[in-house]
Amino acid sequence: MGEQGAAQSAARRPSPMGARLARKEDARLLTGRGRYVSDITLPGLLHVAFVRSPVAHAVIGRIDAEAARASPGVIAVVTGDDPVVRRHHLRARSELPGYVPTEQPVLAWPKVRHVGEAVAAIVATDRYVAEDAAEVVEVDWQPLHAVVDPVVAFGCPNGQPVHDEAPDNLLLRRRFDAGDGASVLAEADVVVHRRFRTNRQAAAPLEGRGGVASWDGAARELTLWSGTQVPHLVRHGLAEIIGIPEGSIRVVAPDVGGGFGAKAVLYPEDVMLCLLAMRLGRPVRWVEDRIEGLMASTHARDHHYEVVAGFDTGGRLLALDARILCNVGAYSVFPWTAGLEPLMAGGLLSGPYRLEHYRCEVLGVTTNTAPAGPYRGVARPATTFVMERVLDLGAAAAGIDPVEIRRRNLIGPDDLPYTSVTRLVHDASYPACLEQVVERIDYAGFRAAQTRARQAGRRLGIGFACYNELTGLGQAASAGPRMPFRTGLEGCTVRMDPSGAVAVLAGVTSQGQGLETTLAQVVAAELGVPFASVSVRFGDTDQSAFGFGAFSSRQGIIGSGAAILASRAVREKLLTIACHLLEASVDDLDVVDGHVVARDAPTRSIAVPELATVAYLEAHRMPPGVEPGLEATRFYDPVRGTFAAGAQAAVVEVDPETAELRILRFVCVEDAGRMINPMIVEGQVEGAIAQGIGGALYEHLIYNEDGQLVTASLLDYLLPTTMEIPALELGHVSVPADNLAKARGVGEGGTLGPAAALANAASDALGIEVNDLPITSSRLWEALR
Repeated sequence: MGEQGAAQSAARRPSPMGARLARKEDARLLTGRGRYVSDITLPGLLHVAFVRSPVAHAVIGRIDAEAARASPGVIAVVTGDDPVVRRHHLRARSELPGYVPTEQPVLAWPKVRHVGEAVAAIVATDRYVAEDAAEVVEVDWQPLHAVVDPVVAFGCPNGQPVHDEAPDNLLLRRRFDAGDGASVLAEADVVVHRRFRTNRQAAAPLEGRGGVASWDGAARELTLWSGTQVPHLVRHGLAEIIGIPEGSIRVVAPDVGGGFGAKAVLYPEDVMLCLLAMRLGRPVRWVEDRIEGLMASTHARDHHYEVVAGFDTGGRLLALDARILCNVGAYSVFPWTAGLEPLMAGGLLSGPYRLEHYRCEVLGVTTNTAPAGPYRGVARPATTFVMERVLDLGAAAAGIDPVEIRRRNLIGPDDLPYTSVTRLVHDASYPACLEQVVERIDYAGFRAAQTRARQAGRRLGIGFACYNELTGLGQAASAGPRMPFRTGLEGCTVRMDPSGAVAVLAGVTSQGQGLETTLAQVVAAELGVPFASVSVRFGDTDQSAFGFGAFSSRQGIIGSGAAILASRAVREKLLTIACHLLEASVDDLDVVDGHVVARDAPTRSIAVPELATVAYLEAHRMPPGVEPGLEATRFYDPVRGTFAAGAQAAVVEVDPETAELRILRFVCVEDAGRMINPMIVEGQVEGAIAQGIGGALYEHLIYNEDGQLVTASLLDYLLPTTMEIPALELGHVSVPADNLAKARGVGEGGTLGPAAALANAASDALGIEVNDLPITSSRLWEALR
C-alpha cells in the first residue's frame, strides 16, 4: 500500500481508546510463561522458614534454637533477641490527633501479640530442611491475657494492654461532626436505632506473599523481588528502616497473582529477608503457605456499628449518629496506620445520600489478632451494608417502598458538585444507576411474582444497594490520614525507539487487572500509533518513574493521566519534526495509526517510524535547536478524587425449612466514566462482585477466646467458587469524569454492594432483620425460629 492508501486506511481505523481489545498479558499468563516470585532463582539461593507463635499474647522467656542450628543443611538461625534485628522495627506514622503510634518488630521480642507472629527465622539450603528445623525450636512462652473482640478490648479492663503506649487499647479516635444531629434526631418522625456487626475477612490471593532478597556487598546494593503492589513505597520503607540510601535499593514486582490490598503493606518478613541477605551475603527466598497467609497477612472488615438515623414522614434522611469500633489487630501496619479502616468508615458512611446532620465517632481498637490492613473496598463494604440496611429499616418504619426511599435521598444531577458532611466533593449522579437496575430487574414484575411464590410456600426476596466509590485520590483527597506522604501523584515515561516502537515505563503496578493493555490503549490513542506497537513495563524501581502503585482504584485515573501527559509531549515532538520535514504548520498535521498526515492533503504524509529514525539516527534532518530522541517523563496528580457510582439488586430464594439461601439473579450497574476497555471493566466488576458475595455469605475469620484462629485453612475459611456465583447481569452508565482520562475507578465498586443487597433480600424474603455478617444459613434458621 502506498503512502496515500496507508494514510487513507489509517484515517478510517477507530481509536484503541474504548475498544474491547484482547489483553496483551494473557498470551504470557495463560501459557505458563508468567514470572512470579516463586520463579526467581539466583545462584546460591537459600530458603527461609519462620518460627511462628502458637499463642496470642505472651512474654518470650527464652528461645532455644541449638537443635535447629545443628540440623544438617541449616545455614543460620536468627531470633528476635538478635541485637541487629532488635534495632529494626516498622513504625507507621501519622500526625492525626488521636492517633497513637506503636512499633512492629521484625521478629517478635520481648513479647508476641498475635498467633502467627514470627519469632525466629531459619535459613537453609532447602525449604523442607528449614521447615523441619523450625519444628525443633523451643520457646518459653509466658502467657498473658488475650483479647480478640474490640468491644471487650476497648478500655483494657483486664489491665494487660496489647501495647504499653496504648493502655486503653485505643490506637485511633476521631469524631466527624456536621450540623446539629442531636436536635434533629429528637424531632425526627421516624428513628431507626440498630447495632450491626461485619465479619473479619482475608484477601486470600491465588499467589501468597513472598520475596527474594539479594545483597551485593561490593556495590552495597540491595535488591528485593516481591509480589508487592507498591514497589516504590516498599523501597522507601526499607531505606528508612534498614538505614541505607534509597538509591542503593531496587524493588522489583514481577507478575503478581492477585493482591487485593494485602500486598500493599510492607511486612516484617520483607525486612527480615533483606537483613538475612545482607548478613549472609547470599540471596534468600521465602514464600508463605496458605496457613501463614491466613494467620499473618493483614485482615479486614471486623467492625461494630451503633447507628441512630432520623427520617421525616416522607422518608427523607435528616440525621445520622454513629459509633464505629474497628478491630485494627495487633499492629498499625506500615505505611497505612491503624487509621485506615476507621477513617474510611467514618468518612464515607453516608454513602451516595444527601445528609446535613452527621455525627460519627470512630475508634481503632488494638487486639491480639492479625493486623488489619487494606483490602479491596477498604471499610466500604461494611459501611454500605450498614447504610443500606438503615434505609430499608427506615422505609419499613415509614411505610415507604425500599426503592422509593433511595430515590428521595440519593444525590442527584441538580445537586452536583455536592459537598458531603465529611467535606468530600461528589461528582457522580447516582440515580441513573439505580433506575437502570430497577428497570433491568423488572421490579414491578418481581413483586407480582413474589406474591404468587409466597402463596405457593416459596420465600423470594429482593434487595437493593446503592454505593459510591471514591477513586483516583489526588493530594487533597488523600490528606485525611495525615501520613508523612500524600498518595496523589504518578509518574510515567513514554519512550519511542528508532524503529517507532513505544515503551511505557509506568510508576503504577498491576495485580492482574490488565494494566499492560489499558495503558497501551491510552498511549496508542494519544500518539496515534498502532496498539500493537506499544509495550508497557512496570514494577521495577530502577526503570520506572516514581509512583505509588496499585490501590484505591487509581491506576486508570492517575496512571493513565501521567501516561497521557508523557504521550502528548512525545507527540508534540513528533509533530515538530514532521512540520520541518513536510514544510507544514503543526495545526495542519495529525497523527493517525502510525502516520503523520496533512489534514488538507492526505497524500502528504510521513510514517512515524521514519520520524523516529530521524530523531535518533539522522540528526542532520532534525529541526534546528531540537534535541534528538523521543522520550518524555511526566507526573500527574488530579488533586481531588472522583466518585464512581453504582447500584446493585439481588433476587434470592430462601428455603423456609433449611434457611439455605440461593441467589437467583444479581444485577449491577456502575458509572465508570469513560471506559478505556469495556471488556476489562466488566471483568473487574464481575470479579469484585464475586469477592463481595464471598464476603457476604461465606468468608469469616474466627478467633476463639484465647486468640487461636480456628479458621486457619481453606477447609474452614470458605471461599466462593464458580458454583456459588450466579450469572451476573451488568449495565453501564458512562458520564466522563473531570480528569485527563475522563475515567472513574472501577476496581473496588463491585465489592461494596453484595452484602447489603443480599442482607436486604434475605430480610425481604423472610420478614426478619439481617444485621450481622456473614449471612449464613444457621443465622437465618435461628432468626426464623
